[in-house]
Amino acid sequence: MTSQLLSGATGVLALADGTVLQGIGVGAVGDAVGEVCFNTAMTGYQEILTDPSYMAQIVAFTFPHIGNVGTNIEDIEQMSGAAETSARGAIFRDVPTAPANWRSDSDLAGWMARRGVVGLAGVDTRALTRRIRERGMPHGVIAHDPQGRFDLEALVAKARQWNGLVGLDLAKEASCLQPFVYGEGLWNWPEGYAQPAPEAKFEVVVMDYGVKRNILRALTSVGARATVVPASTSAEDVLARKPQGVLLSNGPGDPSATGAYAVPEIRKLVDSGVPVFGICLGHQLLSLALGARTVKMDQGHHGANHPVKDLTTGKVEIVSMNHGFTVDRDSLPEPVVETHVSLFDGTNAGVALKDRPVFSVQHHPEASPGPTDSLYLFDRFAKMMADAG
Repeated sequence: MTSQLLSGATGVLALADGTVLQGIGVGAVGDAVGEVCFNTAMTGYQEILTDPSYMAQIVAFTFPHIGNVGTNIEDIEQMSGAAETSARGAIFRDVPTAPANWRSDSDLAGWMARRGVVGLAGVDTRALTRRIRERGMPHGVIAHDPQGRFDLEALVAKARQWNGLVGLDLAKEASCLQPFVYGEGLWNWPEGYAQPAPEAKFEVVVMDYGVKRNILRALTSVGARATVVPASTSAEDVLARKPQGVLLSNGPGDPSATGAYAVPEIRKLVDSGVPVFGICLGHQLLSLALGARTVKMDQGHHGANHPVKDLTTGKVEIVSMNHGFTVDRDSLPEPVVETHVSLFDGTNAGVALKDRPVFSVQHHPEASPGPTDSLYLFDRFAKMMADAG
């Protein structure tokens, strides 16, 4: 196999079925392999690209105008400093525009280059989105070469050889290496990120499967002292900290693979009687621990405009979602009840135990990016901890 010079193209996306999309390379030079998904959010591209749940994925943005507010040091969601623990590539309809926002300290392309994120612009993202909707999320390689030289056969072969996310545990790589306490609250105009009260009302241990910063900010904003611990931490070590609540965080990869070591510990936490709140991957792991199953989705849910119904109140809220696996609602055993459901396709979006202070949601209530409709869930968790004494 030899490289070939493409006329006018400095970026490509090579899919496992042999399809090659040509365009303009953006960001880091090189190539990256991953699962290609689409995201329908109109805002929050920096938060999306730094969300650890997108680890080993390439994100195609359906909104055409990306980059217009630039990037800044505050809107990074991942806790780990390694860029590999978030999205590996990004696909745009238009070349990212120059930034025009008072919070910007860098343009998107330069920021991507420094983080090692490979980008591709100038492709028909609507056609790519339709393909994913009809055939599922493909394996692909995104590549950028300013000289326009690509070994297309080798890139397609690399996409075909990649094993994908099924059976892949990524939480340990996205997780912290040692415990730490997070001390920042939600962003508040015009002061910026709030500082939590000196004396917290609740001690909360966060199981870090790839936690987002805004989840921790939301916790501190309802009076929690958030201690983050590695994904492999035992239930005994968690309970030794005498928490009033445990949060199971979001994260990447196959929940069944992560569940091999996480599920037994989560069962012990549930049995202890301590209030437990799960988000995204944490929701899937909790469901597995309660006896349900998870399955891979064809196209997943990725966006900040997903309608979800809270069955406990009858309220419909618009939420952020980012997941490629889902809890099989037909597998929910007693005494588990379904609390939320996606109004897009009827898939499960939340569960709770009838007889214990345990609940979880598939969506992202921390709203980064996305609407704030679901922030009440952190208040619900705080009330649960207060009632538990």
